[in-house]
Formats: sequence, C-alpha cells, structure tokens
Amino acid sequence: MIRMTILGISALYHDSAACIVKNGEIIAAAQEERFTRIKHDLSFPYHAIACCLSELEKKEGDGEASSIDAVVYYDQPLLTLDRYMKNILAAGTDSKDVIERGFDSLFCKKLWIREETERFLQDKEGKRKFYVCDHHMSHAASAFYPSPFDRAVILTLDGVGEWATTTIGTGCGKEIKLLEEMRFPHSAGSFYSAFTYFCGFKVNSGDYKFMGLAPYGEAVYEEKIREHIIDIKDDGSFRLNLEYFDFQYGRTMTNKKFEQLFDGPERKPESEITKREMDIAASVQNITEDIILRMAAHAKKTYGKDIDNLVMAGGVALNCVANGKIKNSGIFKNLWIQPAAGDAGGSLGAALYASYQLDADLKRRTDSRDMQKGSFLGNSYEPVEIKDYLNQRGYPFQQLETEKLYQTIAEELAAGKVIGLFQGRMEFGPRALGGRSIIADARLETMQVKLNQKIKYRESFRPFAPSVLLEDVSDYFEMDDESPYMLIVENVRKERQTVDTLRQDLEKSGYNMLEVVKQKRSDIPAVTHVDYSARIQTVTTDRNDYYYQVIRRFKELTGCGVIVNTSFNVRGEPVVCTPKDACECFMRTDMDLLVLENCILYKEQQPQWEETVDWKKRFTLD
Repeated sequence: MIRMTILGISALYHDSAACIVKNGEIIAAAQEERFTRIKHDLSFPYHAIACCLSELEKKEGDGEASSIDAVVYYDQPLLTLDRYMKNILAAGTDSKDVIERGFDSLFCKKLWIREETERFLQDKEGKRKFYVCDHHMSHAASAFYPSPFDRAVILTLDGVGEWATTTIGTGCGKEIKLLEEMRFPHSAGSFYSAFTYFCGFKVNSGDYKFMGLAPYGEAVYEEKIREHIIDIKDDGSFRLNLEYFDFQYGRTMTNKKFEQLFDGPERKPESEITKREMDIAASVQNITEDIILRMAAHAKKTYGKDIDNLVMAGGVALNCVANGKIKNSGIFKNLWIQPAAGDAGGSLGAALYASYQLDADLKRRTDSRDMQKGSFLGNSYEPVEIKDYLNQRGYPFQQLETEKLYQTIAEELAAGKVIGLFQGRMEFGPRALGGRSIIADARLETMQVKLNQKIKYRESFRPFAPSVLLEDVSDYFEMDDESPYMLIVENVRKERQTVDTLRQDLEKSGYNMLEVVKQKRSDIPAVTHVDYSARIQTVTTDRNDYYYQVIRRFKELTGCGVIVNTSFNVRGEPVVCTPKDACECFMRTDMDLLVLENCILYKEQQPQWEETVDWKKRFTLD
C-alpha cells in the first residue's frame, strides 16, 4: 500500500500556485501572488510552496521538504514547445514577436522546471519523483476529484494549455477520461480576452470587469461578431476568424481590422467607458453563454445520458453569469465548479491526479459535501501572533471573547461601518469567502459607491457580492440550493426588486454609470447589480463558523441575513495575506474597522499613517 505526500505546482504562465495533497486529502494550497504582492504573479511559487509545507507541519508534524514524495507540474513543457515551434512556422516571416515573447520563458524556465524544483527542495541528486500532467487534465482533475460526485461529465475551458483550449471528458471513481478537445488558436478564453482588451481592460484581471459591464449594454454587436469573428457549431465547437486577431503572432490581442469592424480603436485604459463598450460586453457575454450551453448540451447527449452531474474548471469557468445559465438550463441536474478554476487550481488538480493514479489502493470519498474544505486552504495566524504584531507596531486594539466579538462586529455592520475581516485560513482561488474579506451592510443605498470609490479605488459600475445564510438564500434570491464559492449568479427575488428603469436611467444620464449605480434597485441595493443579478455566496457553519456567526447575529439585530462581501484588497493589489498586509490596506483606505481574528482595531484610535510611496498611483492600472 502506497501512501504519498505530493506537491503540485502551477507556474510560469500566470497565477502561479502550489498545493500539497496527502493520501488524497488536500492539506494546503496557495497562490504566489499573495506573498510577493504581484497580482497574477507567474514566477516559480517559492513562497506558496513554503506556505504549504508550513501547513503540512501544523497538521502532520512534518513539514520538511524531505517529506514530499513526488512533485507534479501542471503542464507538459515539451508539448508547449511543440505548439511554440509550429506557431513560429505558421507565422513565417511575421514570427519575430512570437519568438521574442516566448523564447526566454520557455527555453530558460519552463523546460527546466524540474531542475528548479529540485534546487528549491534541495534534492541535489534528483531522487524525488517528478511528473508532468497535461494542462487540461490538471483542470479536469481539479474539477472532478474534489467534487461530491462519483460520476460526472467534465468540461474545461481556458486560453490554452499545450495545444488544448477546451476539453470534454468523464470522471468515474478514480478514473478520468478526456474524450474531445478543441485546439489553439480557437479558444473561448482568448475570444473573451480579446474583447476585454479591446474595451480597455487588462487580460486576466479585467475579465471580471468586462462581465460586470455587460448588463449595462445591449447586444447590438452580436450579429456582427457571429458573422465576422466566430463560427459556432451546434455542439459548441467553433472557429475564430484569425484575420481579426494578433495574439497568434505574440502581439496584442486584436488588430487594425478588428478596430474597423467595431467603429474605431480600442478604448484606452482609464478613459471614459462609452455605450460602445457596454454593447460589446453584452454581445460577447451572450455569445460566450451560447458556446458553453451548446457544449454542455453536446456533452450530456454524447457522454452523459445516464450522468446527472457536470463539473467545470479552466479560466472561463469563472464566468459566473454563464454558470448561472448552465445551472438553470436543466441540462444537468447538478453542477460543481472548481473555486480556483484558473491556472492556480492546476496545482491542485495535478497533485490530486497523481495521488489517485500512483496509489492503487486510494479510494475517493464522495458525499453531499465536496472535498474542497470551503477553499480555506492557505495560511493562518494564531491570535497570539496577531497580538504580538499589533503591540510591536503600536496599533491600539481591543481583544474580545468569542461571543462578544461576533456581537460587536454585527453591531458595527448594522451601524453602517465598513469592516476588514481577517480570520481563519486564507482562501485559495480568486474569491474572498469570509476569511480575507471586506464586509458591510447590504441594505445601504450608498454602500456600493462608497466601497468602490473610498475603499477599493475601482470603477463605480462594478457590483459587489452578497454573503447570505444558506437557510435564508431563497428569501432573497431566485435559488434554493447552495453556492458556497461565489461562482453562480442568480436574480434577487421579484418582490424585493424596484421598478426596472435601467434603460431609461442610462439614456437620461448620458450613459453615466455612476448615476445609474446610485439608483436603488432592491431592498439589498449594495449587492444588487443593475440587472437585478447577484453573485451569491451561501454561508454555513460547517465551512466557516466564524463568518456564519457574524451574519447570524447581524440578522438578529436587523432582520436581514445578507451582508456585502468583497475581497480584502484594493484595485491592482492581490488579496491580503498577512496581518501586515491587512493593517496597511486598512490604514490606506476609508475602512472603519479592522478585525484580525479576535482583535478589533478602530480607525479613529490608530496613529497617523505616514505614506512612503505614491500608493494610489502605483495601483492605478490593473
């Protein structure tokens, strides 16, 4: 019987991360960006590996590198090299940018990932087993193995991994089969990112903004996009018209021909967002949903006639609006999406895949709960560590007993205060789920604008997510089951909505989104998007009791079981990782309180903050 501790690594593309799995159990997982403070950091995950080893030490009493039996990288570098060389040949005399963009990354880093891992883990003789896993198999494994299903259809969609951009497969017990794939350069991720770029947002970090912009627009460009840009088949497969793109040449996502088709050049970052960008976003979102729904229907018909469950991963699976459409389509009875669906989650998938393939005796456990542990898989700090840090830095604070702590946080929320909440283990994936969150009262009309302008320093149109007690979710939203990872969008219940005046408000304001956002659209306006949708997180005591108790007490005070939850960071900065990160973010913004485990800091009691860098300028673009 083999019992293995396996380190999974994703690195050198974007969102580098590490994960440790022991005997099939996820021990820890973390993203490198949280430690380096470089958003979407692609570097080798030295800090994330150290974090995972530290958590292994806490759980097993042995966190030395020597305890790692095998390492798995989430990508096949030689297959990526094959794509790189063939892309150069296809580009011909126009290949200069492809070569310059990829040469150093591939030849100096990715092909030497084993050597770098051995050096870091001090395995000088290379005795530790080192494996590579296909990129989309890593995604598929991250979706299937932690899910609560013994059987499922698997759908993965992203920009590209080696050659694949989309795969359809099945999972049964320990076995995963990938049965169909689409190949580069025809990619749903690249399609969406191209329009994200054209509308003035940064690829990877700006896709959420582009999705949030869609409800403001009308899909007036949809027919033009379908006619000129993308040819979608009945099964959801498609081909891009590459005459309009430049990403295959290693340059910007779109070209001059693209500009001519969409009435002018791309929007410059930070410039005014016009109706054109709103309408493009609405059109592209519609098409993306159509692609995914067709793929899901094809997968069900072809491979899942007797399978009720669909699992998803890959960066496109973070499109929570499309996820809501899949859920409501009835194509599959059940849906589970990997919370770290992007490349970071590849580290988890690679480690899990190796665990189940290398250990013949290892059995999967499936029940009504997934194996993701609420995605609270990162580092944590003991109250004594936090207390020592605050005392050393001279931050005044109050330390409260548990019941008094929950009650105080709830009372301050009810008083309209904005609170930075830092407790428990750090979340793995892009969503803050109550461990590293900024929270506020969802009932306040002014809260969305305040949070965007005074706390997050970001665009006014961007919506905020609600955290709601699971038992209350159907009282507020058009859903009656759980959404623990904030990956599903549903509408606020009709009886809570106000009159729909979005189109009139936009026209009246001259498409000034700030004025539109100020309009009250429900009795929980701070978490109601302009189309009455919300990206919902349901909260239960078994996944995060601390957070559950805060919301429960807020409900006892106010009658409302919903609060605002947004990630504890500002625009352009990764989510906070340490008490130091949390304190600095708190002091630099207009947050009213900071809660670090059982310590509360009130802004008015803190010493004067002396800024040493032009901090807001530093985080202007993301």
